Amino acid sequence: MKMVYTLYESPLGIIRLLAVNQELLRLEFEDEKKSLVFNRAKRDADCFKPWIKQLDDYFAGKLQEFSIPIVMEGSEFQMRVWKALCDIPYGETRSYGEIARVVGNPQASRAVGAANRRNPLGIIVPCHRVIGSSGKLVGYGGGLWRKEALLDMEKQHLAITPKQISAKAS
Repeated sequence: MKMVYTLYESPLGIIRLLAVNQELLRLEFEDEKKSLVFNRAKRDADCFKPWIKQLDDYFAGKLQEFSIPIVMEGSEFQMRVWKALCDIPYGETRSYGEIARVVGNPQASRAVGAANRRNPLGIIVPCHRVIGSSGKLVGYGGGLWRKEALLDMEKQHLAITPKQISAKAS
């Protein structure tokens, strides 16, 4: 099992990426508590180049869905929550209660929050798109300021029409 990591300088701070056997295992901001699994990895930026390109495109508003091979381990409930997160369209949000209903347990909004906290692939598995039932931004491992920035960035990029994009390219 080959475990490697790299650091990515995003507009929101440095992100640690960890891969095992060419599948992304973790994505976390550098100022978050470091996962112990990084201690067993060797630094190798080369294998991350295609994924870095996707992250660059995401932050530039050119990519709305990632095609990064990932590996996630969690309980059956966590896996259902993480899949539901991936189904939230770019630039949109859902409440914890809405996700609880989607995964078949309408009373489990707190458990959805717990699954979000354990999401090892923030941004790729977009837990930043989950908000409180009042519409308030709550809970994000990378900090609420980053959650707000990610949501604002996605909404801003959605507001740019294809005509505006082609005009910028000219």
